[in-house]
Formats: sequence, structure tokens, C-alpha cells
Amino acid sequence: MRPSIPDDGLPPSQRVWAVLALVFAVGMSALDSSIGNTALPTIAAEMHASPASSIWVVNAYQLSVVVSLLPFASLGEIFGYRRVYILGLVVFTIGSLACALAWSLPTLIAARVLQGFGASGIMSVNTALVRFIYPSRSLGRGVGFNALVVGVSTAAGPSVAAAVLSVAPWQWLFAVNVPFGLVAFGLALRALPATPRASHRFDLASALLNAACLGLLIFGIGEAAHSADHLVVALVLTGAVVAGVLLVQRQLSLTAPLLPVDLYRRPMFALSSATAMCSFTAQGLAFVSLPFYFQTTLGHSAVETGMLLTPWPAATALMAPIAGPLSDRFPPAILGGIGMALLCLGLGLMAGLPAHPSTLDIVGRMLVCGAGFGFFQSPNLKAIMSAAPPQRSGSASGIVATSRLLGQSLGAALVALCFGIAAQRGPELALVLGAGFSGVASLVSFSRLLPGKPDSATLAAVSVDQRVPTGEAYVTGEQRGRGDAGR
Repeated sequence: MRPSIPDDGLPPSQRVWAVLALVFAVGMSALDSSIGNTALPTIAAEMHASPASSIWVVNAYQLSVVVSLLPFASLGEIFGYRRVYILGLVVFTIGSLACALAWSLPTLIAARVLQGFGASGIMSVNTALVRFIYPSRSLGRGVGFNALVVGVSTAAGPSVAAAVLSVAPWQWLFAVNVPFGLVAFGLALRALPATPRASHRFDLASALLNAACLGLLIFGIGEAAHSADHLVVALVLTGAVVAGVLLVQRQLSLTAPLLPVDLYRRPMFALSSATAMCSFTAQGLAFVSLPFYFQTTLGHSAVETGMLLTPWPAATALMAPIAGPLSDRFPPAILGGIGMALLCLGLGLMAGLPAHPSTLDIVGRMLVCGAGFGFFQSPNLKAIMSAAPPQRSGSASGIVATSRLLGQSLGAALVALCFGIAAQRGPELALVLGAGFSGVASLVSFSRLLPGKPDSATLAAVSVDQRVPTGEAYVTGEQRGRGDAGR
């Protein structure tokens, strides 16, 4: 049976199964982006690898994800988000099994590359699918729940990894994905909707330039974070800039560019994307520096550190479902600005902890950070998606995921810089810098209320069957016979 293209979201009974399909896959892919750091010492010791070599277990995954996010998002617009999502889920599950069965560091790194491409297929289009699963009046609720899953999974990665490693070998960190992947695959076939398909062709040249630009950028940031030779870092980052300039020049002449420069001409989209980048940079600064702060400065054990990190994702989990529905009623610019102001306050309070803080001192400040981050993400995500027309949902979804990964990578590199500037006070300096990024994000979020920059709450809801402006042709709901292939 061929799945139909929904007019305005799925029926409630089918929507539940579709959301479950997203939760399983998105949760796994986000979790695997953060568990690698915790398992690296164990993997390196078992495989007799040096720290410099073992770091590629993390880098390989990040690089394969970031270089393919926008190409997969473009393929989703052309062939349907459902197809790309299911393909990504299949590749991710196979890659997870390959990681669990890896017998050497090179085979594990190769398996992580495969797993990363699968995760990219999932993350590149999951937000676009939310737009077709939920009715337009409940889009805030939908993106809020999606943001909750991504945020909690990413933040809980170190704690989950520590828990698994305490009772099982590191291979189980990847093996547990296999049964969940199979369940998600069955749910996706059953419930995910078909979506309109664009008529433009896939731009291979743009995809290669995108891979060169973002791949070199992430690689350069990672090398800088690990104190590589300055000349090598400079050459790599220069290559990223050159590829980026060529990529942007090529996109300006395209009606449906792979890098959505057309969407960045919309002030709401550009400002919301910039705010997202700042927020994830602040999160990256916090989550890389806090374990060092808790263990090295305060003398807590690894288990205690995991427990002290838990209030952040717990508060995010509580706040995101509240902020999502609120964004259907109030301007996301105000909600996002308040959320980032709270995160700025929380990180500032963390940086100003007394020399011998009590557990309550730490937990209270972490709760403020998590609540602020959760209150921001859902409204901002809705603002990004609402600012893009339905036929460009894939590109907007790709930018959401790309902003998150670039922000987290930049945050990690800045932590290394803080340690280089002040070894003993590095964690506190990183937290202060994170508070600064959060403060900037709050100001940028509020700036969306300025005249000439209408908040996304004022944008009219658009059905998925809306015709596209001239020059941006795509297949409408009237042409459902050309939709995604059935189960």
C-alpha cells in the first residue's frame, strides 16, 4: 500500500506510531554522537591504541555526519523524506552492528564512518518529517518533543555510557542499537508519511564543495582542540574557507540550493539559525568543561560526576514539552530570549561556585542551565521551520542539525583554548565564555521582535499542498501518484 501525503498532519492514531519511529532513531543517533568520548579510554586500552589514534573513533563519526547532512536533506526534498529517513535508519543499524563486531581500531573507525552516514540520514530530515506528522496548529508541540529527544539524548550520552561500561564491555554501547533500530524500522515502514517531492536535480558539485568545507572545518577545529601544529591547522582552515566561498558562489545561481542561501535571505531564518549556533556552542563549552571541573577541581569520582551532570538533561526534559506548546501561543523570540537568559544566568552561577560547594549548590545551578536550554530549543526550532516554506523543509531541517554539530564542535575547541590560556582555571573560564555565548543568543533571539523582522508566530500556517513560488517547483499533493514508494 502506498502511503498518502497528509493534507495537514497525520490522524492521531497514526501520529503516535510515527512519533515513536522518530523517537527511537533520533534518540539513538543523538546518543551515539556523545557516548564516544566516555568510552575512548576503555577502547584505546583494549586495542592497545594511542590516545591520538583512538580519538578518530569520535572524529570519524562526527566528520561523516557533518559532511553529509545537507546532501541528505537535499535528497530528502527530491526523493521524499520518508525514503531518506528509512535508508539512514538501515545504514545506522548495520553500522552499529559493525562497530560491535569490530576487531581492530581501523575496522572500528570504518564502522563508525558507516554509522555516521546512517545517523546523518536520520538527523537531516527528522525535523522536516515532524512538519508533516503534526498539524500546523500543533507544530510547536511536535518540534518541542523532537527537541526534547535530541537534547536529552545528547546530554545524557556520557552518563549512559558510564552506566553501560560499569556492567558490560564497550561493544554493548553499539550492540544495543541493533534491536532498537529494528523496532524503529518496522514503525517507520508502518507509520511515516510520504511527502511532496521536488523536481530539481541533485547537485553533486555542491555536495562535494559542502563536504570539503564542513569536513575541513570540523577537522581543523578538532586538530586545534588537540594542540596540533599551528601551520597544519591554518592550512586546513584556509582550505575550509576557500571551499566555503566557492560553495556560496555556486549556490547564488541556483533556485533550490543545497546550502540554503535562499532561506538565509529571510531575517527570521537567519537570526534563528544564528541563535541556535550560539546556544549549542554554549552547551558544548559546558559539557566538555564540566567533567574536568567536577573531577579535577572539585575531586569527585567519575560516577559522582555523571550524577552531577544529570540535573541538566532532567530539567531540559521537563521544560521542553512545556515550551513547545507555549510557542504555539506566544512569540518564539520572547520564549527563546528568556531561555537563553536563564542559561546565561546558570552558567554564570556555575562559574562562580564557591571553593567547596555542596551538592545542592551544584544541582540548583545545573537545573537553571537545563531549564533555560529546554525553554529555548523548542520555540527556536519552530521559528526555523516556520520561516521556511514547506517545499524547503528538508534544507531547514539540515541546517538545524548542522548548527548543532558545528556549535558543539566549536565549543569543544574553545574549551581546549581555555585550558591553554589558564590551565588551573580553564573550566571556570570556559563556563564564563559559555555564559557569554548564551547572552549573545538571548539578545539575538529578542532582536527578532524588531520592526521588519516578524516573529514566526505571526507567519500564516501553510499547508503541504501549497503551490511554490515561481522558480521553486516541486510536486504537490495533487500529484501523489509520484510520492514515496509504499511499504
